[in-house]
Amino acid sequence: MARQILINVAPWETRVALLEDTTLAELHIERRTERGIAGNIYKGKVVRVLPGMQAAFVDIGIEKAAFLHASDLMAPTLPPEVAREGEAADLVEGAPPAPRPEPAPIEQRLQKSQDVLVQVSKEPIGTKGARVTANLSLPGRYLVFMPDTDHVGISRRIEDPAERDRLREIVEGERPAEGGLIVRTAAEGATKRELHDDIRFLTRLWSRIQKSAAAATAPALVHEDLDVVLRVVRDLFTSDVDRLAVDTAEDYQRVLEFVTGLMPRLTSRVHRYDAVTPLFDQYGIETKIARALERRVWLKSGGYLIFEQTESLTTVDVNTGRYVGKSDQEETILRTNLEAARQVVQQLRLRNIGGIIVIDFIDMEKAANRRKVSEALQEALKKDRARSHVVRISELGLVQMTRKRTRESLEQLLTIPCPTCHGSGRERSVETLAYEALRKLQRELTSGDGKGPVSLRVHPEVAGWLTEHEAQSLEALSQMVGRAVEVEAMSTLARGDSEVGRGG
Repeated sequence: MARQILINVAPWETRVALLEDTTLAELHIERRTERGIAGNIYKGKVVRVLPGMQAAFVDIGIEKAAFLHASDLMAPTLPPEVAREGEAADLVEGAPPAPRPEPAPIEQRLQKSQDVLVQVSKEPIGTKGARVTANLSLPGRYLVFMPDTDHVGISRRIEDPAERDRLREIVEGERPAEGGLIVRTAAEGATKRELHDDIRFLTRLWSRIQKSAAAATAPALVHEDLDVVLRVVRDLFTSDVDRLAVDTAEDYQRVLEFVTGLMPRLTSRVHRYDAVTPLFDQYGIETKIARALERRVWLKSGGYLIFEQTESLTTVDVNTGRYVGKSDQEETILRTNLEAARQVVQQLRLRNIGGIIVIDFIDMEKAANRRKVSEALQEALKKDRARSHVVRISELGLVQMTRKRTRESLEQLLTIPCPTCHGSGRERSVETLAYEALRKLQRELTSGDGKGPVSLRVHPEVAGWLTEHEAQSLEALSQMVGRAVEVEAMSTLARGDSEVGRGG
């Protein structure tokens, strides 16, 4: 499978696309006025401790106080998520076997106005503030340095036992006196010198952060993570990426210097894109982004998925659509569900959907088929760098899962709630709007005084429907109130608005 990274830089925003063959697998967007803060380290000040929630709110110098849970206030027994989108805790081996004793309640460990060094683990999303952790982690190219742990872990995505042993031996020999390390997937095949340089870079970075924190007055930013261009190069540009293209000279040079310093073996794969056709147009990315915002996703078989995102969860409904199969019904349903399992994961990655997700597969009678679909889903999730947890498929074909959410979904980033339907996704029918307008007219005429004709001013669509379908109702209302009633189309009115105009 050919993999490419395409970086499009404009004065107002930067967009990075990961292509797997011709499929848009991931899209990262960072706008000039809304740069992300996940990964940043702050010297914060506790503004409130909540014993009942075992949490605290911390002022880190942004609009809303950040949320710090008690579980993020101690050195973990398992490695934390080591980067915003990198290897997750359940993909890392090498944690200490014995769990630590039960920690003291948060109110005994934090007090109001206390300074605390924290790292943003989740961007502010919607009305919620950022989530922070005191378990700091500094991702490098091949390793992640964690100051508050004392062990070495290795990504489970590195499957070769001999390579795992080689990496562990090197890292154990090079590790600093204090702090723990996680070997990232990108370290597979790395030389001892490359790992040594990464450790030296990370320990020096931690030393600078400590000095900055000591000199800063809370709330203050003490370490800012890389921007989206260099962050994606650090986390995504691995040996299985065939080509990385950048469409501006300045950022091409910046990326080239970064790659030369950290991963010189990949320098020849970095290219400057300077054709007349815009980079994303050349590869059809703009069209793929537009499709990623649609509710319906068609499957190659003729079936389709329906995505519904709410504040609390996302539901995915699987339908056979035009696919009727070539054999029995159960086989048709199985084939659709297997294709859907792969496509659902692909869409979760592309749309960056996190939180609780419920997938409603088409009902299958055979337990063996349900197991096949569940296995297909788990296999597809191996490509996803975000941490996820899947509950076994139910007899009704429902799968419940969670996916780590660190930033806004593509829908939240690129769209706003519809001002007409207020985000419900549905509008009132023209009949409903017409009858509401008639009731409004009836209330005003029966409760007030006056004589002479009146006009009911409505949107042209509503006016046309009233004139064509409810002429008798208008005549009956006119006789009821003893006044002539006319319908007037007003293009300046919104679809659901109406006005009553009174004659002389």
